[in-house]
Amino acid sequence: MFTNAARAQVSAEIRVVEWRDVLREGGCDFRDDEIVRLESPGENLEVDRLLRGSSEPTRVEGSARWYARFLDAARSLRGGFRLDDTDDLAVLFDKRRCHARLSRAGVPVPSSPTSGGRASVRGWAEVRSLMRAAEMPRVFVKLAHGSSASGVLAIESTRDGRLRATTSVEITPEGHLHNSLRVRRYTAEREIAHIVDRLAPDGLHMERWIPKASQGGRSADLRVVVIGGRATHAVVRTSRTPLTNLHLGGARGDLADFRAAVGEHWATALSICEQAAACFPATLCVGVDLLPVVGWRRFMVAEVNAFGDLLPRLSGLPEGPAAGLDTYTAQVVAATTRYHRARQSDSRETRQGVPL
Repeated sequence: MFTNAARAQVSAEIRVVEWRDVLREGGCDFRDDEIVRLESPGENLEVDRLLRGSSEPTRVEGSARWYARFLDAARSLRGGFRLDDTDDLAVLFDKRRCHARLSRAGVPVPSSPTSGGRASVRGWAEVRSLMRAAEMPRVFVKLAHGSSASGVLAIESTRDGRLRATTSVEITPEGHLHNSLRVRRYTAEREIAHIVDRLAPDGLHMERWIPKASQGGRSADLRVVVIGGRATHAVVRTSRTPLTNLHLGGARGDLADFRAAVGEHWATALSICEQAAACFPATLCVGVDLLPVVGWRRFMVAEVNAFGDLLPRLSGLPEGPAAGLDTYTAQVVAATTRYHRARQSDSRETRQGVPL
């Protein structure tokens, strides 16, 4: 669903525009006094079919088509006061471009041979070659335009040639790839190669596998929501597998324990997330996935998500600007502030005779 336009006042009525209507009708028009906020297209079957071109919502293939059609739809929204930026979206939904932008800005990220499109990955042979050339025996292979761990493989290789890939991808008897809610491990190279070769036409991104710190014997990372340039919410995600996504069996960890382990470096962790969000200044809210390296003293950014705020029952950090607010309420407050500041700036320029 595309939840959008509300007037500047918090109490004003909200107008909801469905993604399927935007896709069917070739866009939507908004008034100048409407604040336009994008929501994720979600799991609507018709919307997924229109974007991906497939009637099978769990199919992994088709992400490149989804990306192109999603950007076309976002650009077809006309008028209003936008809380996102289509150029930012184009980068946020391309992991190769996003990695390159973060790296150029000095944000600590895992090393990557495909950052910015430096290397083309046409299949498993190229993945193996890049792993050897970059001396990366453990690597994450990701769909360039994927989300929610769709198509992600955590691949480990040994010197004697043994392989293991951890992924949520299921191979059907017909050889098709589907997302599953169960994490699988493949050790046969032919199966791993089949998955990579099927996904490669949609575009692949590779990153060094960073050894993460653990909480309670489980691998841990942090999702941080940054709103209006400030880190406002954080949730610890833990898992017994390399994939910490909550829908894949990951669990919310203890934030107090995480902060205690990080100690005096907590402010650094949040600062890194704000630095990553600053790479997308025209977008009000992003979700940053932060990896605590073993030892709890260093951090790296794994992902920056355009729709990373779906965290029910999560209150803002007590020391932050959204203390006591959930992610959506915090965005309403920040959006209203941004809207009024922009209008006041326009008004001052008009009074000074500056053409708008």
